[in-house]
Amino acid sequence: MPLKRSIWLFFAFLMLLAACEKKGASERTPGNRPRGPIIVEAFRVQLSAMSEDVEVPGSLLAAEATQIKSEVSGRIIQLNIPEGGIVPKGYLLAKLFDEDLQAQLRKLQVQLQIAIKTVERQKELLQIQGISQQDFDLSALAVDNLKADIQTTKIAVSKTEIRAPYEGEIGLRSVSPGAYLSPNDIITTLRDVSKLKLEFSVPEKYAKSITKGYDITFRVDGGQFDHHAVVMATEGNIEPTTRTLKVRAIVQEKHAELVPGVFAKVNLRLGKTSSAIMLPSQAIIPEARNKRVIVMKKDSAAFRIVQTGIRDSSYVQIVKGLQPGDTVITTGLMAIRPGSKLKISKLVVK
Repeated sequence: MPLKRSIWLFFAFLMLLAACEKKGASERTPGNRPRGPIIVEAFRVQLSAMSEDVEVPGSLLAAEATQIKSEVSGRIIQLNIPEGGIVPKGYLLAKLFDEDLQAQLRKLQVQLQIAIKTVERQKELLQIQGISQQDFDLSALAVDNLKADIQTTKIAVSKTEIRAPYEGEIGLRSVSPGAYLSPNDIITTLRDVSKLKLEFSVPEKYAKSITKGYDITFRVDGGQFDHHAVVMATEGNIEPTTRTLKVRAIVQEKHAELVPGVFAKVNLRLGKTSSAIMLPSQAIIPEARNKRVIVMKKDSAAFRIVQTGIRDSSYVQIVKGLQPGDTVITTGLMAIRPGSKLKISKLVVK
């Protein structure tokens, strides 16, 4: 009897031991294991200065550039073109043959003198009724016609003189003395290099930011220095084929690097503001339709939809969805669920 009782007690002990192990195993399953807060890093949202840098190509232009041509056809009898030199306004660059016009002018001037004397005599006759008023009026009209013809001839003579329309630098000569010119022939070029213009185009999304007086920084191709220009005007409409706006600026300095026609890289700082919210790009969770961030509320995670703006290599502008002072989680985003407990190991404030 004692042996039988001992055997039963032994089996009861084994069953009790198995039950305890099963209970312990169930308590150690992942579903029932107590979890602590997730260790994360965060970013404190603050207002900061922000601007978008845009680089566009441009070209330097002379303030004025003119192809010098003749208004009339004729043979060159005088040529005064100092290639590469500076000439004043009104400088005689070329003279065409005009002896026929000069002879016609002298003939008209003689006829005018005779017509004036005829009018003076007829005026005396009119006072004693020696001629009719109509005859006197016809003589006076002849004087006026001759004066008009003389003026027309003088204008024709002036067109045989090709003069500089403004002070500028002469380019290369394209004709020689004795050549016969037509209105389509280019004699030389004239440029006003006392100041330069910078011409470039910006995408239409930035058109509203470029206004008269806007300051621009640029660097010419192969140059080592930054230069400045101020917008003087913009085109009145967006170019429909390229969807860009043409802009023209006045260069504010003189430098050996600045030569008309040279290529320029124009740097525009657009959208400048001192109240932008910038967030590290790794804090953004992209979704099919929205973008979210995880904000810490007390010690728990809350997901929030945000609207982004411009970005650079490290930060993204938050246009809508965050306020200064919000704490945004930047690490461990895939492991966090709404309401998860969080503990910040590192807080970045910028």
